[in-house]
Amino acid sequence: MLPTRALIGMIHIPALPGTPHHSRPIDEIVAAAAEEARLLDQAGFDGLIVENMHDRPYLHGTQPPEVVAAMSLVAHAVAHAAPRLIRGVQVLSGGNREALAIAHATGGAFIRCENFVFAHVADEGLLTRAEAGPLLRYRNSINAKNIKIFADIKKKHASHALTADVSIAEAAQAAEFFSADGVIVTGAATGKPASLADVAAVRNATRLPVLVGSGVDPGSVKALFDAGADALIIGSWIKRDGLWSNPIDAQRCEQIIASRR
Repeated sequence: MLPTRALIGMIHIPALPGTPHHSRPIDEIVAAAAEEARLLDQAGFDGLIVENMHDRPYLHGTQPPEVVAAMSLVAHAVAHAAPRLIRGVQVLSGGNREALAIAHATGGAFIRCENFVFAHVADEGLLTRAEAGPLLRYRNSINAKNIKIFADIKKKHASHALTADVSIAEAAQAAEFFSADGVIVTGAATGKPASLADVAAVRNATRLPVLVGSGVDPGSVKALFDAGADALIIGSWIKRDGLWSNPIDAQRCEQIIASRR
């Protein structure tokens, strides 16, 4: 599904109804996401993810219907704005069933899932249940096996004291054993670079596609691919001034695409 050395752009949707920072009408939110999808397409990205990062602070687990409805509208609009791109969904925090349903209904190709294997202590609280078992059963029940699940391992914005005796390579192997379709390696937080050693260790530990999910910039693209990454997810760097909460900057998109050549 992923082309060789794929670049995937992140669309951080403006805060959705019911969340602390919500302020914009739904039609403006949808239009803004569609425009960013067009910018990614025009720049030459291979894929995109829509994510509700502006909904902070997050409630982990089942997500409210107003969030699911709004993200469905966004995913539908993005599909029409950039039909060429491989499209993914992430619903924070822990809205993995919701993300699967949204992707399935709107022609998406994958979801990004945190906490797929092992428990985590994250900034949104204690994530006690690994998602793999119930999530894969739900995917089967809605006949959505075509939607890939890319799983974060040693997820960002989390402490890993509980699993300190589990290496990142072992976490990748656990995700593969539990039937993930790909694994995502990150730095410690949004915008923080992943370790090249971690990427290489994961590449050597699993046959799954390896994605890098934070801190990618033009100077790191070649090194990350050379270390074994199959795809890079880029959010913060392609935003105006390199700040994740700003809109996507067309010139920065072109720069990151040029760095792959």
